[in-house]
Amino acid sequence: MLKKKSTFDFLNRNTMKQFISILLIAGFGILALVEQSKSHPNQYIIIGAMAVFMFGLFKLMKKIPSKKEDEDDTKI
Repeated sequence: MLKKKSTFDFLNRNTMKQFISILLIAGFGILALVEQSKSHPNQYIIIGAMAVFMFGLFKLMKKIPSKKEDEDDTKI
């Protein structure tokens, strides 16, 4: 018996987590920008959105390998 494929079979669990985290980071970044454009922005919303945005960027950048590591490997 063949298993029926769904629309999202190509997405595994890790890819889905990355996609959701990127959407959340972008959402909080946009929220901070929209709140900043108001005449009387709420500072707590801006600080919270920027903190989540920076934490998310840190999490994503941690997964990207450094260029220095690649250069060291080629010199050996």
